[in-house]
Amino acid sequence: MTWFDIVGSLAGTFTTISFIPQVVKTWRSGCAEDLSLFMFALFSAGVLLWLIYGIALHSLPIMLANGITLVLALSILLLKIRHLLRRPFS
Repeated sequence: MTWFDIVGSLAGTFTTISFIPQVVKTWRSGCAEDLSLFMFALFSAGVLLWLIYGIALHSLPIMLANGITLVLALSILLLKIRHLLRRPFS
């Protein structure tokens, strides 16, 4: 493993782990009202593109970090959509 792989792996680990508290909090509270649907949709699309980029480069750190981050971001996005669908219309 090269120095760049180690740095990439650490960066991916830190940024991926940072999503776990938000997923847990949103899941437990059942509330996603304050989360921006547009932001998480754009973020998820960007992470998907990073994943595709990592696959094209055959870069394991990029693929792992963005694959896991995409799952976490999509979890939050789905919880947000579920919250919107449950909300009564005014």
